[in-house]
Amino acid sequence: MGEFLIYARGIYFGGIFDDRFMSQITKTNSSYNLPKELPYANAKPMYLVENIDDRDYLEKLVNDTIRGLQGE
Repeated sequence: MGEFLIYARGIYFGGIFDDRFMSQITKTNSSYNLPKELPYANAKPMYLVENIDDRDYLEKLVNDTIRGLQGE
C-alpha cells in the first residue's frame, strides 16, 4: 500500500494517502463540510482534511471522528 494508517485509542480513523490527510466519514464529523475523495482506486470515500496546521481543529476533528466510529 505504501501509505500510512492512523489510529488513536486503538481505532483506525484516518490516514495519509498520496500526501493527503484523510479522515473516515462519520455522522459526528459531517458538520465540518469536508470534501469527499477516494484515498486510492476502488476504496470507500473519505474526507479530505486540508486544514492540517491548526492543532485545535485537528484534535476536535479526530475526537469527533472517533466518537462516531465508537457508535456515539
